[in-house]
Amino acid sequence: MYNIIKLDSGVCASEGFFADGISAGLKPNGANDMAFIYSEVPCEVASSFTTNKMTAAPIRHFRAKGEFKTNFVMINSKNANAMTGTKGIADIDEILSAVTSIHTQLLNPVMSSTGVIGVRIPKEKIINGAKLFDLSVKNPHGAAKAIMTTDSFSKEIAFKIELEDGRSFNMGAMAKGAGMINPAMATMLCFITTDATATKQEMQEILDKAIITTFNAASVDGDTSTNDTVILLSNGKSGAFHKEAFAEALHTTMLFLAKEMVRDGEGATKLVTYKVTGAKDDLEAQKVAKALSDSLLVKTALYGEDPNWGRIASTVGASGVEAYEETLSVYFDELCVYDKGELLFNDAMEEKAAKVMKQSSFTISCDLGVANGSFTAYGCDLGHEYVKINADYRS
Repeated sequence: MYNIIKLDSGVCASEGFFADGISAGLKPNGANDMAFIYSEVPCEVASSFTTNKMTAAPIRHFRAKGEFKTNFVMINSKNANAMTGTKGIADIDEILSAVTSIHTQLLNPVMSSTGVIGVRIPKEKIINGAKLFDLSVKNPHGAAKAIMTTDSFSKEIAFKIELEDGRSFNMGAMAKGAGMINPAMATMLCFITTDATATKQEMQEILDKAIITTFNAASVDGDTSTNDTVILLSNGKSGAFHKEAFAEALHTTMLFLAKEMVRDGEGATKLVTYKVTGAKDDLEAQKVAKALSDSLLVKTALYGEDPNWGRIASTVGASGVEAYEETLSVYFDELCVYDKGELLFNDAMEEKAAKVMKQSSFTISCDLGVANGSFTAYGCDLGHEYVKINADYRS
């Protein structure tokens, strides 16, 4: 019915989109710290944001717009513009007014920020940085690098979606996030572009559904940011749309980026999939999977490559869902280490389990044996480097 083909052009994969990153002096050593995404024509906008009550100024500014179209998103790193009150919102108004006077083709520009909380944004540096933007440039990789904070690598993906009738549309995305990752929206930012002719309502419906099993299923440290943002832009230039294909491409895009964030978790050495089945319902399965991905005891056992399945079982029991010792089964990849009350863990099995945990990625599965609810979450280990990074984050 349709084919989804991977591309290497990030947020510029879709027709009519441009992007780049520049240095405004926010990061040391001249590293790029500001980025833009620009569309030749106005875009429909769908979005999702953090549920943290201390919502950052860029999100409050965005929401105050109501229903709107835009052709421009500007992103800065190093400063979150969070906990800055009404002055933080006024700063955005002043910045965007100046940027619009510099680049007169902009319509309802949007600003997004990431970095340190509780510091007013450096308006002059931002405005002077915007003067360096060349809106005719297609440099998606530079844009993706510019929005990084503690990320050790940039995160991008793009697809061409070919339909049965010969038409096609494209989708591209970039994201940042490595710490303060426990999205509930949905510090993570994600920007997705498409030239599909999707309406705002169609995009919002599909985005809201996709978030549940992608970004909201990911955790690095269990902390929900003030700035979590997903913005989906559609300029309709392809003239094509297929709802099922669009939904699959969007879910694939977001799941890839969510896993990349977890894989790049601050100081992380392992990407772990938590597959929970047999729960009373999907919501209870989600509670268990998220509890496992957030547990500090589980994370430190992963870092030490200690196959301590007892921490898994304990976390399941503490999650508050219906669960029983006599019906629970625990697996490390395909290796069953506990089966419905039967202790299987001997020296030989521990050796096999330890080999699983030495891998850079693996799956921990828990079958609660209660009913048919299921959910899959993604997490990482937690080690010394995480403490080191966050102990001196502002420096």
